[in-house]
Formats: sequence, structure tokens, C-alpha cells
Amino acid sequence: MKPEKIAFLLPNFFTAASIFLGMLSIVKASNGEFEISAWLIMAATVFDGLDGRIARLTNTMSNFGAEFDSLADIVAFGVAPAMLLYFYIGHDYGRFGFLVTALFVIFGSIRLARFNSASQNKEPSVFIGLPIPAAASAITMGVLFLLDYEFKNLNIIFLIITLIISVLMVSNIRYPSLKKIDVNNTFFYKLLVIFTFVFSIIYIYSIEGIALIILGYVLYGPIRAIYYLIKSKKRV
Repeated sequence: MKPEKIAFLLPNFFTAASIFLGMLSIVKASNGEFEISAWLIMAATVFDGLDGRIARLTNTMSNFGAEFDSLADIVAFGVAPAMLLYFYIGHDYGRFGFLVTALFVIFGSIRLARFNSASQNKEPSVFIGLPIPAAASAITMGVLFLLDYEFKNLNIIFLIITLIISVLMVSNIRYPSLKKIDVNNTFFYKLLVIFTFVFSIIYIYSIEGIALIILGYVLYGPIRAIYYLIKSKKRV
């Protein structure tokens, strides 16, 4: 096989791996293996980050790859976390539990469709609405947190939080695109130090550390929007 074809297949292999992990996560969740299911979704986020980066590095970006990645996101970051949530606590709340999980998938699909239509010409420097991998990570880490601390009285609150996260995906709130970080920039070295410190914390407190990072990203959008809203009113 020619090197060019191998280079084209490589990012798509990572995308396929993301789908595989998403499907495996659903199976594990249906069998009550919630912790394994959750970490499989988190592993899928790693593959999701790698496929686009590799495609850019190898100059093999294509419309097929973009569509394939979008379909993979629906499975790995839409259906998989929704089913994890449903099998874990959603089924205990009847129609409301099902509605919450269904809306997460529906709003996530709308989010992806809007992103694809907006980024046909170029990749945006900011995301409009919470990206679906971040939303899926928030749900997944929330489940892991509940499993670890056994806060069963927070189950209904977590379902309401899931609804809020779903709405954030289809909102007009802006979020930074981590894919736009320039690895050749001198800022990269400072970023490397920060990441080393962060991952050191994650190594000691895995669930809590990752959960705090994701929570910070989720809250960044609304806090930024409120800040600029107040700032604009003061000018008036």
C-alpha cells in the first residue's frame, strides 16, 4: 500500500476506534459495568482528539473524514454517554429519565449539524455552543463521581444538570477551540508546564482532577457570556 493511502487511513482508523469504544461502552453499561463504560468514553475522547490532529499533520483532511468524524461523535459522545446515564440512574425516573437521555442525543446531533454547516469553508477558532465531546465528558465524569462517592440523593439533580448541559450544546455561548493551540508557538512551553502540573494532580486524584478540568471548561462559556453582558450594560 502506498504511503499516501496509509496516511489517509491513519486518522480514519482513530475515528473508527472512537466508534468501537462508544459501542463497547454501551454494551458495558447495559451489563451494569458503569465504571468501565465511563472510562471507555473518556478513552474515545483521546482518539477523537488524535484523528483531527493527525489529519492536519499529514495533510489528509477531507470531507469524508469530517463526515466520518461527525458520525463517530454521535455514537461515542451522544448515544454512549446517554445510555450510560440511562442504565445507571435514568431508568429509575421513568419517562423523565428517558427524556433527559433522549434530549442529550438530539441536542448533541443538532450541535454537530450546526458545527458542520458552519465549518464547511474553514475550521472555526471558537465553538458556538458546548462541544459534544466536552458534554459527554461532563456526563461521564459525573457518573464516575457519583459511583465513587455514592451520592444517590444527587441523582435527580444530576439529571437536571444533564438537561442544562444539553441546552448549552445548542446555545450561542462561545467556547475556546483547543484544536487551535499552536504547538510551534513559544507559549507551548508554558502550556507544557501547566499541563505537567495538571496531570500530576490527575495522577493523584484521577476522577476529581479530570472532573474539575471539565467543569471549568463547561462553566467558562456561561461565565464569559455573563461577564461581557454586564460589561456591555455598563457601557450603555
